[in-house]
Amino acid sequence: MEKLIAVLQLLLALILAVAVISTLVNLVLIATRPETISVVNAIIGQGVLIVCLAALAKVIGSKGWQTLKGSPKDALKHTSEAE
Repeated sequence: MEKLIAVLQLLLALILAVAVISTLVNLVLIATRPETISVVNAIIGQGVLIVCLAALAKVIGSKGWQTLKGSPKDALKHTSEAE
């Protein structure tokens, strides 16, 4: 079951990475418009969204990868639960 959750986490991290790339492309397209306050607001909002999505993808991806590999931290956690 843990491997299934790890694979799902990696899949979610991949989906988030695609969302980051598509938001970045959208940000570039918005930046080519004439500058108004709504364009500036969109640029700031999408910039924050890109940073947050990238951080979330990194955290979820690394957690899924560690679980899939079976890191030593997980092994220690399982041995302490057995005692």
